Amino acid sequence: MPHDRIIIRGARQHNLKNIDLELPRDRLIVITGISGSGKSSLAFDTLYAEGQRRYVESLSAYARQFLGQMDKPDVDYIEGLSPAVSIDQKSTSRNPRSTVGTVTEIYDYLRLLFARVGHPHCPQCGREIAQQSVDQMVDRILELPEGTRVQILAPIVKGRKGEYRKEIEDIRREGYTRVRIDGRVYDLSEEDPPRLDRYKQHWIDIVVDRLIVRPDLGRRLSDSLETALKKGDGTVAVALAGATPDKNAANTPAAQSSSSGPPREPTELLFSEKLACSVCGISIEEIAPRTFSFNSPYGACPECHGLGTKTEFDPDKIIPNRNLSIRQGALVAVMPKSPGANYGEYLMGLFGGVAEEMGFTLDTPIKDLTEKQFRALMYGLEGNVTVRFRNRWGRMRTFDTKFAGVVPMLERRYTDTSSEYIKEELEKYRSTRPCPVCNGTRLKPEALAVTINGLNIAEMSRWSIAEAYDRFGSLQLTPREATIARQVLKEIRSRLG
Repeated sequence: MPHDRIIIRGARQHNLKNIDLELPRDRLIVITGISGSGKSSLAFDTLYAEGQRRYVESLSAYARQFLGQMDKPDVDYIEGLSPAVSIDQKSTSRNPRSTVGTVTEIYDYLRLLFARVGHPHCPQCGREIAQQSVDQMVDRILELPEGTRVQILAPIVKGRKGEYRKEIEDIRREGYTRVRIDGRVYDLSEEDPPRLDRYKQHWIDIVVDRLIVRPDLGRRLSDSLETALKKGDGTVAVALAGATPDKNAANTPAAQSSSSGPPREPTELLFSEKLACSVCGISIEEIAPRTFSFNSPYGACPECHGLGTKTEFDPDKIIPNRNLSIRQGALVAVMPKSPGANYGEYLMGLFGGVAEEMGFTLDTPIKDLTEKQFRALMYGLEGNVTVRFRNRWGRMRTFDTKFAGVVPMLERRYTDTSSEYIKEELEKYRSTRPCPVCNGTRLKPEALAVTINGLNIAEMSRWSIAEAYDRFGSLQLTPREATIARQVLKEIRSRLG
């Protein structure tokens, strides 16, 4: 008997009709057919079941007691069959948080890789941020040309509105004689600072020290930086004067942007002793593997809680026929089911107030509403609308009220009800879509702002197996990063290859 084929004779399991079949061994075989044609009956209930049964029978009686014994399928005989492994047609896990990456542990190593050699950026402005010790700051400043004049600044207000009289007075009381407000330095011993517009954004820095760079400056510079870091909540700015603009200083966040930061000098260094954006003031937690886990509150998107999707009320399902007007029943989804309910009269009065406020009528087809009018109807208005309706006693009532919008009204009804029937009815108007905050990546913005070679962990996770194998072998890393990442990359590539 040849061993290059699996021979099946008289298979009658479930809906198989006494079929005879020969299949080539050591080949990929696809079984296709309409629903009910017997695909699963052949693959799982006949081939797999018989292969598994024969394997279990070959074991000792002691081993068999720990394994489930499968019944012999309804088949005359099968020849050339080896022990079989079955992977269910359905997902390997009912957990919606599981992915191929998490099941194979590749994603665990990828999280470790990003935690060890990833470069964090500000999730708001995109600037790279890093922790620096005082010694590193001192070394960087002493690299400046000798004779460069510097000011050590402690940022205390970063782009916030207010008058800040008390803060400026506290600076004077603590003995500091100079303060920089919106880019201009004021001598508090000789002049009063200007009155600040409470409705405009301001940037205020304490001038902690003024120095001239020279080799023996280390001790005083270190003390001044420590003071500035304490006053500036872990951040310090070093304004330069009297020197050719330093290449690295020109690449600092403040030097690069005048629109999103204060009007700083063109040459200025920004330092932080914690992972925080010196311009935006946004701090992020220490980077760890859990930062990149969508199964953990430390890494999961706060909007979708790490699922990557949100199920919300869908305007297209709420109003499937936009040729109708409100009076013709376009908003039947929110109207009461009982024809005698007075709540329906109230809702028509409420929608009439919205229509009056937004410049359309209850007889206007939904398709003719402007984008602004339709959005107001779906998601509400800022101000009040005037409601006019006849109550159950036949009296006309008129009053002003807020209008939350059709979608929030349905959301509230869905959340508040304890009736499974009502929830099931409302489900007809809901759709599952990618999360608008994480765009389906499942991770919070801080995790997505960490990159390796300019790519975040979600972008790398979208690589195909072949592409991932090649690109993980050619990552551009510094010698230090390469040493740290060597074993992690080896584990990742071994699972991809």
